Amino acid sequence: MKQLWKRLKFDTTIWSSNLIMLACAAFMNNFGTGLLDGARANFFIDTLGLSGNQVLWLEGIREIPGLALIFIAALTMRMPLSRRAGVSVLLTGIGYGLYATIHSYSALLVVAVIASLGMHMWMPLHNSLAMNLSTRDTTGRVMGALAAVGSLAGITGMGVLALVSRISAATPIPLGMYYIVGGSLIFLAGFLYFRLPITIGATEAEPPRMLLKRNYWLYYVLTFFEGSRKQVLHTFGTLVLVDKFGLEVWHISLLLLISGIVNMIGSPAMGRLIDRYGERAMLSSSYIVLVLCCLGFATIHTVWILILLLILIKLVVTLGMALSTYVYRTAPPEELTPTLSAGISINHITSVAMPLIAGMLLPIIGYEGIFLGTGGLILLSVPFTLVMRGKVNIVSQTQVVGAQ
Repeated sequence: MKQLWKRLKFDTTIWSSNLIMLACAAFMNNFGTGLLDGARANFFIDTLGLSGNQVLWLEGIREIPGLALIFIAALTMRMPLSRRAGVSVLLTGIGYGLYATIHSYSALLVVAVIASLGMHMWMPLHNSLAMNLSTRDTTGRVMGALAAVGSLAGITGMGVLALVSRISAATPIPLGMYYIVGGSLIFLAGFLYFRLPITIGATEAEPPRMLLKRNYWLYYVLTFFEGSRKQVLHTFGTLVLVDKFGLEVWHISLLLLISGIVNMIGSPAMGRLIDRYGERAMLSSSYIVLVLCCLGFATIHTVWILILLLILIKLVVTLGMALSTYVYRTAPPEELTPTLSAGISINHITSVAMPLIAGMLLPIIGYEGIFLGTGGLILLSVPFTLVMRGKVNIVSQTQVVGAQ
C-alpha cells in the first residue's frame, strides 16, 4: 500500500481530516457505481432487450434533470454544501436500487430520471466540497487525487462484478441483483457526507440562488460543447463493443477494471499537469486526443484496438476537471457552486439533445457516423480553449469560512 501511495504521488500535506472523509464517501459511492457500470450494457441489452437507439434515447431522457439543475440548485442553494451532497447521494442510491424492480421501458425511464436527479445534484456539490478543501495552487492535485480514489473504488466494484459473474457463469446471477447491491452502497455513502461540517464552503457573502454572468462565458461555451459528446464517449463506446462485437458482461467488467487502474494511476498526474501548465494547454490537448480517438472508432473495426481507444478516452476525459478548476481560480467563493450548477444545466442542453438525435440517426449512418460527428463537435471546442489565459491563478478577496 505504501508503494501504491508513493506511485500515485499523493501529497499527504494537503489531506485534512475532512478531505479524507470526502474521499471515503467518494470511494463508497464509486464502488457502487462500479458494479452498475460493469453490468449496465448487458442489463440493457441481454435482460431488457433494448436496441441501440432505445439506449441512446434513454441516455437523453436520463439527462433531463441536469438540464433543470440551475433551477433545482436555486431551491437548495442556502443549505450547507455537505447536507445537499448527502441528500443527493441518498436519492441516487434509491433510484439505482429501483432498477432491479422494472419490467418495462417506461418504468426504466422513470427510475433512470430519479437516479439521475440525485446524481446531477451531487456533481457540482462534490466538486465544490473538494475545491473548498484545497487551496488555489493545489486544486488540480486534490481533484486528481479524488479522481484516483474514485477510480480505485470503481476498480474494486468492477473487479467484484467480473469475478462473481465469471464464477457463476453456469448459473448466472440476475443482473438486477447488482443494482440492488450497488444502489445500497451508494445510499450508505450519502450518510458519510452528513458527517462533514456544515461550515465547508460557507462564505461571508451570501451565495446567489441563481447566477449567469458574462465573466464566465468561456466556461459556459466549453461546457456546452462538452455535453454534446458526453454520452457517446461514456456510454456508446461500450454499447458498440457489446452490440457489434458480442462482448459479454465479464469482458466489459474486465475492460472497465483495466480502465479504472489506468485512471487511478493517471488521474493524479492529470491534476498535477493542470496545476503546472494551466487549463488552456491541458484542455486543448485533451480535445485533440479525443478527436483522434473518435476517428479511430469510426474507421477501425478491430476489437482490440477499439478497446485500447476506449481506455484512452476514459483517461483523457478526466482532464475535463480543468473546467471546474478554471471556475474555481477565477470566481469568488460565493459564486463557485451556483456557477458550476449553471454550467451543468448548460452542458445538458446538448447532452439531452445529442443522444436523441444520435438515436434517430443511428439506423441511417451507423456507429461510425456517430463517432465522426462527435469528433467534429469536439474539434469545434479547440478554438475556444485557446482564448483562455495561459495559467489562471486569480485569488479572490472574499474569504471562505471553515474550508478546512
